[in-house]
Amino acid sequence: MRRRQKGFSLIELLIVVAIILIIAAVAIPNLLRSKMAANEASAVQSLQTLNTVCIQYETTYGGYPPALSNLGPGNPATPATADLIDSVLASGNKAGYSFTYAVGSTDTSGHVLSYSISAAPISPGTTGQRYFFTDQSGVVRANPTGLASLSSTPLGQ
Repeated sequence: MRRRQKGFSLIELLIVVAIILIIAAVAIPNLLRSKMAANEASAVQSLQTLNTVCIQYETTYGGYPPALSNLGPGNPATPATADLIDSVLASGNKAGYSFTYAVGSTDTSGHVLSYSISAAPISPGTTGQRYFFTDQSGVVRANPTGLASLSSTPLGQ
């Protein structure tokens, strides 16, 4: 008499593995695109936040901040550490993007009158595709092919 074996045959296991691999091949690129879109949305939101806190800094201290780190944590808040953003954003890297703050013009007393902030993907094509730019005007601009600037297309247009 034949003895009944319990379990799956090798062919059945191979079919299941093949089905799982096909599903993964379809799902993983969509997951990566979703992650890049989330990183880009985070970068735009961070730029808008930075514009807002730069205005708040200017109102409080009489000029825009000389560096991104001046907006970071501090207790008590001073012009060197205004405690307006968290330490992650003040470091210049957040959600796959690197933020670069540049001072424009200053007045005779050293107060910053203009600034610009650029956001670039840390790993283009992996953490994000578009580059972003903003300045004291508050308009966020994007460029899909390289560094964004004042001449780049404003978002929403």
